Amino acid sequence: MDQKNLGPKLTFQRADGTRFQIGVDALRIMRQYIQDESDKPEAGGVLLGRHLSTSDDVIVDLVTSPMEGDLQERYRFFRSRRRHQQALDSAWQESGGTCTYLGEWHTHPERTPNPSFTDRIGWQRKLWLDRFTDPIFFVIVGIADICVWEGYRHAWPHSIPRV
Repeated sequence: MDQKNLGPKLTFQRADGTRFQIGVDALRIMRQYIQDESDKPEAGGVLLGRHLSTSDDVIVDLVTSPMEGDLQERYRFFRSRRRHQQALDSAWQESGGTCTYLGEWHTHPERTPNPSFTDRIGWQRKLWLDRFTDPIFFVIVGIADICVWEGYRHAWPHSIPRV
């Protein structure tokens, strides 16, 4: 990762003026899977965190990482539902209901990541079919940058800029 991206947390500006923040612990885990060598497969998991009631900001505190049953290839990651759901259920219970599902993350073997056609179709399917509280976020970790897209039910996800 470029030195400019090694700060304690990453903050993104949402269209409504609120912020989406990825915390230190979540970043540390995601950065372990950067595809900066040709033999590293894609990795991913779910985003877990909070919606702040005082500001409507969203903070990612934790992420799951690849687990048994996930499919990891150089240009593809498939997250198995069961084990990641167990981690989500556990975080929800341990936090007294404050830690919730915020979306998904995965890596790409490119400096500045862009969603593939497969990513966009998967995101759209999730936005149309899954149960969740709007919005949900999609994070792609590239070799030099981390990019975020925000999605609402029945709408195409849009990218949100980093501040």
